[in-house]
Amino acid sequence: QVQLVESGGGSVQAGGSLRLSCLISGYIGSRSCMGWFRQAPGKEREDVALIYSGSGSTYYADSVKGRFGISQDNAKNTVYLQMNSLKPDDTAMYYCAARRGSCYDDNWRLLSYGDMDIWGKGTLVTVSS
Repeated sequence: QVQLVESGGGSVQAGGSLRLSCLISGYIGSRSCMGWFRQAPGKEREDVALIYSGSGSTYYADSVKGRFGISQDNAKNTVYLQMNSLKPDDTAMYYCAARRGSCYDDNWRLLSYGDMDIWGKGTLVTVSS
């Protein structure tokens, strides 16, 4: 059984940085789609970034492009989200999620939060102005 555990959240001032970690326990396979998603109070969950473990290909929401970076360390079974130039609008609960296989569905649509099968419990990020 695969479990995901997030860490690294906290409070930071605008312009600061944080690195989130997602520790994967259990066997998920060598080709899987890992992602970070977030949900702000009173808002719908939204996509942040994806990484395909087979190739290392990455995908980002427009709102975080150029500021956030997703990466993986297979030796540590960990996926990271480096967040730079943080803004108050980045305040949210951040979740790690996974789905075995490609980051695209059968219709070549990039996966979204509704497509992910395995979820962590989240880590809170608060950015103050």
